[in-house]
Amino acid sequence: MPVPVVYQSLKVDSQTRARLGQVHTPHGSFDTPAFMPVGTQGTIKGLLPDHVRATGSQCILANTYHLMLRPGPQTVAELGDLHRFMAWDGPILTDSGGFQVFSLADINKITDEGVIFKSHIDGAMIELTPQQSMFVQNKLGADIIMMFDECPPGDAPPAYQQQAVVRTLHWARQCVKAHARADEQGLFGIVQGGGDLDLRAKCAAELIDLDLPGYALGGLAVGEGFGTMLQVLDHTTVLLPAEKPRYLMGVGFPRDIVAAVASGIDMFDCVLPTRNGRNAYAFTNTGPMRLRNSLFTRDDQPIEAACDCYACRHFSRGAIRHYFFAGEMLGPILVSLHNIRFYQRLMADIRQSIASGRFDQFRKNDPRAHFGPSEQADQV
Repeated sequence: MPVPVVYQSLKVDSQTRARLGQVHTPHGSFDTPAFMPVGTQGTIKGLLPDHVRATGSQCILANTYHLMLRPGPQTVAELGDLHRFMAWDGPILTDSGGFQVFSLADINKITDEGVIFKSHIDGAMIELTPQQSMFVQNKLGADIIMMFDECPPGDAPPAYQQQAVVRTLHWARQCVKAHARADEQGLFGIVQGGGDLDLRAKCAAELIDLDLPGYALGGLAVGEGFGTMLQVLDHTTVLLPAEKPRYLMGVGFPRDIVAAVASGIDMFDCVLPTRNGRNAYAFTNTGPMRLRNSLFTRDDQPIEAACDCYACRHFSRGAIRHYFFAGEMLGPILVSLHNIRFYQRLMADIRQSIASGRFDQFRKNDPRAHFGPSEQADQV
């Protein structure tokens, strides 16, 4: 059987575990380390696909939980699968729905068979199992799909973390059995275990035995703290197969991404660029810019002079601030575009630093490598 998702290593940094490579999928390839913008409900909010491509994005993400609830997987399939539905002919990844079930839904019952929860849309009772997650993702037709896992919060007690790992591994085996398009869609395993390094190692080892096309680390950036995340990354990433892509789910701030790349992670996704963009929060090379601030009322400068995004080439800070206060859609659109481009510029610079043997210098000296949720010094 052909392998639908293949990782090609191009260079490994001599001083860290940072890797330069490509991931090849049925809908094309993308360069790694890669950042994937999030199109939760089949669209990256407010942005045309051509504009997303212009930011340098090569692979995007959609969400199984939300698309399962509406319009439903059969509808997406009948409309030509996610590639046609989203008007995106490049690689697409769908997550399993597990994180959303455990973070958004009103859970009624968790068993080894799956989760029964109340829809956040209409209150209907829904059951999501490993088999159902695979069915939905097979219908959606993304190039990379994720196994259904249990994702505890960062402060979950050890007994819960251990139970979640056992259940995650059981569900992983069920997903492999239920995956009906293994020659067309690459199924990635998800390593859980919280901050317990032994649990992470156990989960990784048993997932590796399933010989999946790729592996992800889940259950991070959920309140465990930066130090714990670094410990988990340093311990666990090296356990994963070097010939397969490694994906850190839902992370994050530039600081987190650079640290994870140093540990050998290849793929990232996060809602931060667009969610913050919709709230007038712009990422820049020197820290965040809150464009609602009155300081920008008559500011004729772009968000960032060094940025080549559409927003920075055509609009001033003052104009963008006005759009937010006037309730115009263009404000959130422009800052979302800028923020995605900021992340893609960051990833391109990371890749270039690995290619030229300067990654260790980059992570120590580039100010973006130190931008976290509290470390960023606000400009305004």
